Amino acid sequence: MIAEVIVDIAHSDVDKIFDYACDDSLAAGMRVAVPFGRSAATGFVMRVKEHSDVPADKLKRVFRTEEEFPAINPECLALARKIAARYRCPLALTLRLFLPAEMRTGKVSEAYRTFARLTGAEPVFSKSAKQQAALYEFLKENGEADTAFLNKRFGSALKALCEKGIAVTEKRRVLRDPYRSVGGEYTPRALTTAQSVAAEAIEGTEKTVVLLHGVTGSGKTEIYLTLIARELAAGRSAIFLVPEISLTPQMLAQLRARFGSAVAILHSGLSAGERFDEWQRLREGSAKIAVGARSAIFAPIENIGLIVVDEEHDGSYSSESSPRYNTFDVALLRAQYNRCKLVLGSATPSVETYRRAVEGEFALVTLPNRINARPLPQVEIVDLRREVRRGNASPFSAVLREKLEACLNGGKQAILFLNRRGYSQTVICRDCGYVAKCEHCDVSLTYHSEENCLKCHYCGTRYHTLAGCPDCGGKHLSFAGTGTQRVVGELKKLYPAARILRMDNDTTSGKEGHFKILKQFAAHEADILVGTQMVAKGHDFPSVTLVGILDADMSLHFPDYRSGERTFQLVTQVAGRSGRASERGEVVLQTYDPENYILRFAAKYDYEGFYRHEISMRAAGMFPPFAKIVRVMVTGEKEKEAAEALKAVYAELEKIYREHTEKFLFFHKMYAPIKRIQNKFRYQVLMRLTQTDILKQIYNVCSAVKYKNALVYVEENPVNLS
Repeated sequence: MIAEVIVDIAHSDVDKIFDYACDDSLAAGMRVAVPFGRSAATGFVMRVKEHSDVPADKLKRVFRTEEEFPAINPECLALARKIAARYRCPLALTLRLFLPAEMRTGKVSEAYRTFARLTGAEPVFSKSAKQQAALYEFLKENGEADTAFLNKRFGSALKALCEKGIAVTEKRRVLRDPYRSVGGEYTPRALTTAQSVAAEAIEGTEKTVVLLHGVTGSGKTEIYLTLIARELAAGRSAIFLVPEISLTPQMLAQLRARFGSAVAILHSGLSAGERFDEWQRLREGSAKIAVGARSAIFAPIENIGLIVVDEEHDGSYSSESSPRYNTFDVALLRAQYNRCKLVLGSATPSVETYRRAVEGEFALVTLPNRINARPLPQVEIVDLRREVRRGNASPFSAVLREKLEACLNGGKQAILFLNRRGYSQTVICRDCGYVAKCEHCDVSLTYHSEENCLKCHYCGTRYHTLAGCPDCGGKHLSFAGTGTQRVVGELKKLYPAARILRMDNDTTSGKEGHFKILKQFAAHEADILVGTQMVAKGHDFPSVTLVGILDADMSLHFPDYRSGERTFQLVTQVAGRSGRASERGEVVLQTYDPENYILRFAAKYDYEGFYRHEISMRAAGMFPPFAKIVRVMVTGEKEKEAAEALKAVYAELEKIYREHTEKFLFFHKMYAPIKRIQNKFRYQVLMRLTQTDILKQIYNVCSAVKYKNALVYVEENPVNLS
């Protein structure tokens, strides 16, 4: 037999099928060790056939299989091929998406432990064998126990019991269970009439993709769970995606409470062993529901009956590392392969998604009201310009302070949202204008007071706090901007008795970093939660009656065509955390631009009005979805080499531009807005296309460029244009 193998080396020069002789035990999807050049390599079996065009005397033979089973199922093999073709990247790179990283490197395997139990033989102990008798009673009471624990507690007594035939040991595989404490009792909930109508509409439509557009608190999650339960009852499986790791434990808790061990979690925050075991449970079929962030779309499950992408508008669903896939594209391929529904859920759908729904490409199901007709929180817009004129230099307006005090006095909870971590945004010398910047990135450093250091939020480098200006020696350094650390400090001065939690990238390190903070807040162990956008989505805290948005302008004036959309989404989502129980919530929205139409639409929860305005602006300016933005990025550690690569790429792209000028709205080369990140210089060719049939040519040009010290890649409608 002949195995067609893709060698696990992500390089275009070896991105092709190699034939190897093998026995008939091999199957497509298996990982194998094969001779490659002068050494050995791991590869993926794409197909097993009977004949090869390579002469028999030149065929090398497969050394061995890495596992006894196909690591990648037939659907995922086909999907890997499509992703590689769509994003013009080596097939080995896309095949890796379907495996735990440590599995490929051999650094993780199944875990085994040895357990002891009684055999049922009648024991006879001498008076001196007290430990043996104690161990016997322990096993009699507990059934079985880990031998490592027993040896530590009872010494050599276990060995003695085994020699007497009273006890026996057994080595068994054990599963490393992430978030063991997450779960709880399932309380059956009947769907409301509106939820039932929505669920039936989703199941009843002939369209593959359904947009579930429901306001915050309208009960979208219960609809997802009901649909999943129906698919499981029919013998099928499901994938449930959330945009951030911070949301995963909360969703996992609800899924586990309802579906128990049928749920497996996949995300980058797990340990290597946990990730491998969860992947293994899905691959062998003992788990039927995969829940996680973006990468969970590559879960190794079969016979999928439903795919849910919650908070579909979120930018984290686009990969910013190769292959630069969009999660929706992959989810759609899986939905089409399995002939199942792909449900996109959001209170604030992306403009592109909503347009496809209202124009009939997707089915549109709406939930315009909260559960049991609970009112949406009242939003009060506060003009920060007036606060400044009154001499208020704190992060809190007088209105917010008044409402915070009332909230705390009433025993309720508050969430304060600020999309900046750290103490201050920049350190500036007032004598010469110097701004502290990272040595490796073309960005300013952020001061973190708790650690008394400066940090780069792009590469993570830390610097000592400045005693004086390195340029002029001046001592007049100011800290501009407000971060979450500073907000917490100011709150402690105003409300010394208040219990305050902070949630940002600095406080949520570790697998359960997010979960611990959210669990504390849910248990009312804190009165105020201060956080960045990770507090804005999906969380349900019944005692929260006040939300403060400290600087609503933060994302409003970015040089990005999506800045208005992102601001509307953030404001609406974070406002939706308030008043989710019986008591109506309040929202204080602080801004220097109170008349801005985006904020006005958000304050009224008027998505329809926002969409009509935004889509007309996009149409007038010919921005997505009426055109496609394509960015070719060129990066390199040496500026000269990066510039040379840019020159070569641009020359070839310019030929396409001249040949198809009518398909371009814009075509130009330039530095990226952030010139350097992590010691890599960054250039870009920015294009806006009215027709996308030339995309293949653009990808071909970029993949053909061979510069050893420069990386060239393509981004379509990039989430981050910096």
